Amino acid sequence: MKGFKNFLMQGELIVIAVGLVVALSFSTLIKAFTDNIITPLVNAAAGGGSTGQGIGWTLNGQRIDLGAFISAIVYFVIFMAVIYFVIVVPYRAYMLRRGTSVFGEPAPSKTCPSCLSAGLPMAATKCKFCASELTQ
Repeated sequence: MKGFKNFLMQGELIVIAVGLVVALSFSTLIKAFTDNIITPLVNAAAGGGSTGQGIGWTLNGQRIDLGAFISAIVYFVIFMAVIYFVIVVPYRAYMLRRGTSVFGEPAPSKTCPSCLSAGLPMAATKCKFCASELTQ
């Protein structure tokens, strides 16, 4: 069980899981946008017909369901808040107790004046890309 717990608490696994959850909820938002706004607009331009209820309007017999899209936006925001407070915040606190900082600000870096490569450590004396001396 200890090995399984260590596997689950690896930083990369949590980052991947949070990214997957964000992607899935964003796909729900996109699906709602396409199903309830884009598809009816296309159908209305083609002359199809069906109506619905709720916030929105009917254009050439097609219902543009703005209420369903707003509902998907609210769902996305609430879902992301829950993910943040239920997974990210406790995981960050757990990793800080272990001495590792996650989901924080990146370390300060500098740019090479010769090749303009960014992301060099502040303590670097040579550029890892062009090998020029860094005087900054």
